[in-house]
Amino acid sequence: MSEQQTPDRVAQDAAPARDPEAAQRSLARVQHLLEKQRRVEALVHREQTPAEQKKALVEQLVHRQHLNELKTILDRLHPADIAYILEALPLDDRLVVWDCVKADRDGEILIEVSDAVRETLIASMDHEELVDAVESLEADEIAHLADDLPADVVDEVQQGLTAEERAQLRASMSYPDGSVGALMDFEPITIRDDVTLEVVLRYLRRFDELPDHTDQIFVVDRHEVLKGALPLDRLLLNEPETEVRSVMKSDVLTLSPLDDVGEAAQAFERYDLVSAPVVDANGRLVGRLTIDEVVDVIREEGDEQALAQAGLREEEDLFASVWNSAKNRWLWLALNLCTAFFASRVIGAFEGTIERVIALATLMTIVMGIAGNSGNQTMTLMIRSIALGQVTGGNAKRLILKELVIAALNGLVWGSIAGLVAWLIYRDSPEGWLIGLTLLLAMTLNMMVGALVGMFVPLVLERSGRDPALGSSVLLTFTTDSMGVFIFLGLATLFFL
Repeated sequence: MSEQQTPDRVAQDAAPARDPEAAQRSLARVQHLLEKQRRVEALVHREQTPAEQKKALVEQLVHRQHLNELKTILDRLHPADIAYILEALPLDDRLVVWDCVKADRDGEILIEVSDAVRETLIASMDHEELVDAVESLEADEIAHLADDLPADVVDEVQQGLTAEERAQLRASMSYPDGSVGALMDFEPITIRDDVTLEVVLRYLRRFDELPDHTDQIFVVDRHEVLKGALPLDRLLLNEPETEVRSVMKSDVLTLSPLDDVGEAAQAFERYDLVSAPVVDANGRLVGRLTIDEVVDVIREEGDEQALAQAGLREEEDLFASVWNSAKNRWLWLALNLCTAFFASRVIGAFEGTIERVIALATLMTIVMGIAGNSGNQTMTLMIRSIALGQVTGGNAKRLILKELVIAALNGLVWGSIAGLVAWLIYRDSPEGWLIGLTLLLAMTLNMMVGALVGMFVPLVLERSGRDPALGSSVLLTFTTDSMGVFIFLGLATLFFL
């Protein structure tokens, strides 16, 4: 059976109750307070008085009053809400608020903030502050921060851990990022199958507080090999003298420490799990994965996918320096510039056609825009399906065919509407009906091109081991713009010249 939690750790885990709207309200109050402090300080500095000591005293008192108000606000907030506030503040204000946080909550908040903001907070702390903050965390939480911490801080924190905690920390740090082992909790509650439920209840009462998200107790043998799980509802609803083996679940979904955490998240969603045991190659229980970690993974993967699809290389601090933010966006902007020049050269190749029928220049953007939007719909659906593991070698061809048919149907429907409108606009011209026909065919063909790109780009990236969303929107825009111009003006050249 696992060891009882210490009262000190329980006290550290205690946190104010979370209010879903507390973060937004508190952010507004903090911003107002910081702005008021700046106005008062500016007013004091503008006072032209010879009593410099008096001016300094007034400024100090005002500053102290505002800091006390800030501390009062922050003390009532959940660490996640404080993290939200820190992420929404410019660097100078962020550091003022960070200094107002109680030292014993630093570690909890560092766990909650985004990677980019965490770097700025850690950079503002000295060695002793970092050690004190990290020492308050559990082994799996320390492992989560280890990559962002100076090596000497990690070494000193390790020296202060027990032998068991050091072993857990080394194990957690040994697993690759994105694996179940890197996120699992090393201290699941375990019992034997030959004890009664009354014994289990007495054992649980020894805990000051159960670990978060405890919905089941894991049943192991004397060698720590997992045999099943006892859900808490079965523990409470059966007679106390009943033995564990007669009411436990033996068909428990298990995870390996090396499993991809994204696939584990899909299992949690599919089977409505709150926790799941993690076992090694020999079936021994080594930890558990809980829903709070899974929710964080789902959110982070969603954020990464959105950033990658927009062509951003990494997560960006909202108030990072202009230079760093600009560099983060350079890669795909450079590619986009090259593709834009390519598209302009395609247009240049058809200058004679455009001079012959000026109306074509005003209609090109329709062909490019509608195909881009249609392709983006296909691409979004494809990226999501790949993430959920729904796209396989057996159904990929059928999906591609389906999307091509959908694109062709939408192209015919909306191309007909666009062609009709173009004919109405240019009906006085002898080429009016040809303009409408050209627009219809170009839209249909380019929407099919957009569908192909929307399918193949995520598939190729996924097959090559990369994020299926990586720069996908940039590649889609390039293809639909270039091909749209080429198809539209190419058809016009055939029809008009």
